[in-house]
Amino acid sequence: MLRLSIDSIISKIQAEKPFHAIAEDYSFWLKIDSYSHYICGAVHDGHQFRKELWSKCLHSEYERWYEEDPATKNMIQSHPIVIAGCDSRFEYDLNRAPEVAVYEDAWGKQLWKNSLKSEVKERSLEKHHNFYKVVHALVSKIESKYGAAIVYDIHSYNWRRWDREVPVINLGTSNIDTIKYASYAESWRTTLSEIQLPYQITATAAINDTFQGNGYFLKYITKHFKSTLVLATEFSKIYCHELEYIMYPEVVLAIENELKTKIPEHAKTFYKDFIH
Repeated sequence: MLRLSIDSIISKIQAEKPFHAIAEDYSFWLKIDSYSHYICGAVHDGHQFRKELWSKCLHSEYERWYEEDPATKNMIQSHPIVIAGCDSRFEYDLNRAPEVAVYEDAWGKQLWKNSLKSEVKERSLEKHHNFYKVVHALVSKIESKYGAAIVYDIHSYNWRRWDREVPVINLGTSNIDTIKYASYAESWRTTLSEIQLPYQITATAAINDTFQGNGYFLKYITKHFKSTLVLATEFSKIYCHELEYIMYPEVVLAIENELKTKIPEHAKTFYKDFIH
């Protein structure tokens, strides 16, 4: 594992060198074992919350964890290309546009005791900016190498806050080109519904049920790369007890093991049809 500057990371990507790295400021993690035709991302995996913000924040450490996507990096860590956030979305949200990436309030509760000074916000937004510089270089490399690319954008959500039955896995497609990619979204939904989980959990999977795929990660890539499909994939938090703050590592491992085969198989189908 290397600790690298943004320029060094981008240089290695452009030179098509495999590497494992943490950003110089420890804000995100990237590994490239090989330059495959697909990318996995976990932008909300991070839980770090820099110390200068502790006394300014009204949300507890548990409240932050509750809204993050813990263990989503673990679910995809075995794949050839993985990028994941290390910082909490409560510092800055990589899945929101820069102008709204630093929250004023979060899920109906004021976030800061007092408004943050501009220089405090800028320190966070610089990390957001650098992450997307690397994302841009990475997707550009894969799309130019193969002619197209597919990104599996992995998230989780709190199923217990819904007052109705919700799917174990939700696929958000409202911001992708459904004319071009609808069959791949549906085949991914079908694939997800076949995942085998412990404790007799049935992997129900739906499209645009709980979330519609409105995240900035998907929107940014879709806007800048016309031949890259991003599949925003949300697992309900069946892999933890979100109210008791308990992780279920055996469920995380089961998801990881299923995705080890499901993602490459799906990506291979996309590759055959779109990549020349």
